Amino acid sequence: MLALPVGLLVGSATAFFLWSLDEVTQVHWAHTGLLWFLPLGGCAVGWLYQMIGKGSEKGNNLLIDEIHQPGGGVPARMAPLVLIGTLITHLLGGSAGREGTAVQMGGSLASLLSRWFPLNPEDKRMMLMSGIAAGFGAVFGTPLSGAIFAMEVLVIGRLQYAAVVPMLIASVIGHATCTLWGIQHTNYALEMKGLVAFTPWFGVKIALAGLAFGWAARLYAELAHGIQKLMSRTVSWAPLRPVVGALVVIAMVYILGTRDYLGLGVQTAPGGQISILASFHEGGATPWSWLWKTVFTAVTCGSGFKGGEVTPLFFIGSTLGNAMAVLMHEPVALFAAFGFISVFAGAAKTPLACTVMGMELFGAQYALYFAVVCYAAFYSSGHSGIYLSQRLGRTQSTLGELREAKSKPRAS
Repeated sequence: MLALPVGLLVGSATAFFLWSLDEVTQVHWAHTGLLWFLPLGGCAVGWLYQMIGKGSEKGNNLLIDEIHQPGGGVPARMAPLVLIGTLITHLLGGSAGREGTAVQMGGSLASLLSRWFPLNPEDKRMMLMSGIAAGFGAVFGTPLSGAIFAMEVLVIGRLQYAAVVPMLIASVIGHATCTLWGIQHTNYALEMKGLVAFTPWFGVKIALAGLAFGWAARLYAELAHGIQKLMSRTVSWAPLRPVVGALVVIAMVYILGTRDYLGLGVQTAPGGQISILASFHEGGATPWSWLWKTVFTAVTCGSGFKGGEVTPLFFIGSTLGNAMAVLMHEPVALFAAFGFISVFAGAAKTPLACTVMGMELFGAQYALYFAVVCYAAFYSSGHSGIYLSQRLGRTQSTLGELREAKSKPRAS
C-alpha cells in the first residue's frame, strides 16, 4: 500500500521533468549560442548546492548509502535541486542524461512521504527503494527493469528478493502515471527482417562484443571518477569546478566542429548526424563516436554538472555497437541494441535489469542474446562502476573468488 502513493507522486514528478527537459532541449537547439553560458550555469548550480545542498550533491550514492545504513535521511530539497540543476545543464548544452535526476527525485519524494507515517526502519528502506524503482521505470518507460534495477543496484551480485512486490507496484504505477500525463517515450523498435539465428559462431561474436562493451563501461566509470578526483584536488572552491569542465566542453565542440555529443543524444540535433536513434542505421555513427561521447559526458558529470549518466551510456553503447557490427559484418540495429543495454549493465552492475530492459525496449525474441551480452559486459567491466556506494556482494569472476579465498588465513 505504501508503494502506491510513491508511484503516483514520483510518476507525476517524472512526467513534469521529462516534459520540461524536452522544452529546454528544444530551446537549446533553437539558440545554440547558449553553449557560451555553460560556465556561468555550472557555477550557479555549484553555488546553489554548496549553499543549500546539505549532502544532496552525493546524488544516487546518497540514496544507496541511506538504504544500506539509515542516517540523516534523504533531504526533501534534493528533488527541486537536481531538477533545476539538470534543466540548466541541458538548456546550456552539457552532455548528461536523465536517469540520475528521476531516481534522485524518486528517492527524495519517497523519503518525504515516509516521514508522514509511523514506519520502522525496514519500511522506510522499502519506500526509498520504491522511489528508485518508480523513477527509473517512469523515466525510461520500462517498469519491469525499473523494479529489478532497484533491487539489483544496491549490492553487486545479489538481489533483494523480499522487495520484489513493492518495487514492481511502485515501478508499474510510476510508469502508468507518467504515461497518463501524456508523456511518450522513445520507440526503439528494431527494424529488421526476420530473427537472426543463434549459431555457435554468432554466440562467440556477441560474447566478444559484450567484452568490448564492458571495457567501454569501465573506461567511462574510471574516467569520470578520475576527473572528479582531479577537480577536487586542484580546484578548492566547488562552484568553480563546473566552470572548468564547461570550458573544456566548449573547446572540444569547436575543435571537433560538431555538437553531436552535447545533451542527451537520443535524437539527432539540427544539423547533426550522430545520435542514439541514428546509430541503429548504417552510417549513423563513426568508429570513434562512442569515445567522444565518453569524454564529453565524463567531463560534464565529473566536473559537477547535474543529470544522469545512463542515457549517455546508451549513446556510448549503441554507437560502439554500430562500429562493431560493421567490423563483424552483422546487423547494425541488433548490435546497436546490444551496446545500448550492455554498456549500462557493465557501468551500473545491473546485468539482469538490463537484460529485461532489452526485452521491454526491443522485444523478447532476443532475450537469450541480451542475456549473453549483458553478463559478458558485467564480468569484463571489473569492479569499476558509476555508483561508488554499491556494496560488493560477491566478486565478479571465479579467479577473483580464488584470490579472495587464498588471502584468508586457514583455520588451524
